[in-house]
Amino acid sequence: MDGNDIKTSGKCPVMHGGNTEVGTSVMDWWPNALNLDILHQHDTKTNPMGPDFNYRDELEKLDVEALKKDMQALLTDSQDWWPADWGHYGGLMIRMAWHAAGSYRLADGRGGGGTGNQRFAPLNSWPDNASLDKARRLLWPIKKKYGNKVSWADLFILAGNSAYESMGLKTFGFGFGREDIWHPEKDVYWGAEKEWLAPSDERYENVDNPATMENPLAAVQMGLIYVNPEGVNGNPDPMKTAAQVRETFSRMAMNDEETAALTAGGHTVGKCHGNGDADALGREPEAADVELQGMGWYNPNMGGKATNAITGGPEGAWTTKPLEFDMGYFDMLFNHEWEVTESPAGAKQWKPVDIAEEDMPVDTTDPTQRRMPMMTDADMAMKVDPAYNAICQKFMADPEYFRDTFARAWFKLTHRDMGPKARYFGPDVPEEDLIWQDPVPEGSTSYDVEAVKARIAATDLSAAEMISTAWDSARTFRGSDMRGGANGARIRLAPQKDWAGNEPERLAKVLATLEPIAAETGASLADVIVLAGNVGVEQGIKAAGFDVAVPFTPGRGDASDEMTDADSFESMEPLADGFRNWLKTDYIVSPEEMMLDRTQLMGLTAPEMTVLTGGMRVLGTNHGGTKHGVFTDRVGALTTDFFVNLTDMANKWVPVGDGTYEIRDRKTDTVKWTATRVDLVFGSNSILRAYSEVYAQDDSAEKFVKDFVAAWTKVMDADRYDVAA
Repeated sequence: MDGNDIKTSGKCPVMHGGNTEVGTSVMDWWPNALNLDILHQHDTKTNPMGPDFNYRDELEKLDVEALKKDMQALLTDSQDWWPADWGHYGGLMIRMAWHAAGSYRLADGRGGGGTGNQRFAPLNSWPDNASLDKARRLLWPIKKKYGNKVSWADLFILAGNSAYESMGLKTFGFGFGREDIWHPEKDVYWGAEKEWLAPSDERYENVDNPATMENPLAAVQMGLIYVNPEGVNGNPDPMKTAAQVRETFSRMAMNDEETAALTAGGHTVGKCHGNGDADALGREPEAADVELQGMGWYNPNMGGKATNAITGGPEGAWTTKPLEFDMGYFDMLFNHEWEVTESPAGAKQWKPVDIAEEDMPVDTTDPTQRRMPMMTDADMAMKVDPAYNAICQKFMADPEYFRDTFARAWFKLTHRDMGPKARYFGPDVPEEDLIWQDPVPEGSTSYDVEAVKARIAATDLSAAEMISTAWDSARTFRGSDMRGGANGARIRLAPQKDWAGNEPERLAKVLATLEPIAAETGASLADVIVLAGNVGVEQGIKAAGFDVAVPFTPGRGDASDEMTDADSFESMEPLADGFRNWLKTDYIVSPEEMMLDRTQLMGLTAPEMTVLTGGMRVLGTNHGGTKHGVFTDRVGALTTDFFVNLTDMANKWVPVGDGTYEIRDRKTDTVKWTATRVDLVFGSNSILRAYSEVYAQDDSAEKFVKDFVAAWTKVMDADRYDVAA
């Protein structure tokens, strides 16, 4: 055989399945091991743009009007490979934008349309997102033309906004500024089910009580954005569905009026696609063969006709004129009696008992044919639920009020996870400040920072009190939806001032001391709180024998009660804080896993988590002053003692119950320190131990101080979008 020939039998020259098959990770041998992957899911190695890329700078170059004009032209440019309903892609683009934004959940801020995550699994292959791959491909010529000047994430939402405008709605506005991610968010928890559309009972303690849905989930079944359109577990019952709708939308921070407006306004245009055999469809994008080039749900019966499009569910339009944003949804829903039927795809839906032919929408391909309209179980919920019915009656009596309410709710839906308005860009950003944007007034930058620090240092506050208060104020930041953080000083307002994790008594004492300093110096209280934390850290640095200043950027403002949607902040209450060695109560999830979740939400890396934890322990900032994990005789000094003593093999670690441990001298068996699981994981987990060993080295004392200061400053400034802009 020639030396250049490749054998066709025997051992394959590459590994089989290791890079493609599910469940083949080497870590599958140890399923209970702490998995740090969530802290690295958007590592720079996955980003093709390079470290110097700045999306905000690219947006400055964007010709917004030209982009919007091209988007409007695209909507009516029907393509043979995926023909548009009635020659207009509006309904498809609205659904794409809706389902991108609609994955948002208030509990942890994850999901939403702010990252373009719909391009990746699992979202790109959810059953509820069937055929949205076609919408994204239709947008490709526009993305190709404008390149880096507009992100996929912005493009998805703009497409939905443009579609509504083309159909007659005056939208509330639009903000650019969503940055794309470049890797699947594999570690976001979407539910424990192992199959699509598993019965919703699996995520409820009691499916008849929607409030018992597992946190932080919002959708009722795996693979759905909201609720099952056929009814609870596929069984039509509008009153039961109404209860699920209410709970699901409340978990997205939507009230009843916003929910009714979104349902009606979302279903005023477009249609559902179930006109055929759903079993004939090919696999979802992530499982499709390579020749399909990333598109899924191949339909062999499409025949170039929009009428034959299938997503596998209900079939039909909701209104007589599905390309017009009008009051047709209410006319159809409330002016007819309805009965349960099935779509050609086998999905349960509702049809009018009696309807005049002229009130039926025309076929999506053949305008000479009329088709039966339909309603989902969620639509029927708007009619039978007393609260939703009353809201719909109000809308019907005042169409302009409905239009405005929907426009505002749509804006909230599509911008909720962007965070404060300082992150918005473009000519269509509304002037009005909305309470769900967590507005914060501009703070002063003209005061004497050093004079304020001197005033703080002269108080009787301990370093631990100042550091803990600054930390508690800043740790609320969530990179998932850009909420929380020290800006605004909302730690002094309800509900944060009463959170157990904030030690209300200690907090009140610190605030009472710092508030006069803020008032007398012209600094905001938000700035003074952070400055006090910096003063405490600098005191710890000096006690350790170093002279390192903690960076500070003034300009934070102080929010008021009127600027604060207190109810929406309830879900942000910390139930654990591994950095301060605190757990509100015992949970099914381990304390160390809860710490990883908090760390990821704060935008920190595993090394930053390590250095901050070690530093917070020796600075004496544990919640309630507990001594767990304080492996030092020099409390208050920013030393490496936590790591030195954790890795010292002269010690042994003995469990004593309740999740706590004693650190004993191996020779004398005397107890030297106590610890929690969170403390000991930095020595037991192989990755975290490697980081701990770096700081335990004799030559790492100064490095530790500088790394701590960098990580501390990152936390304090995480929400400074005004600076970033």
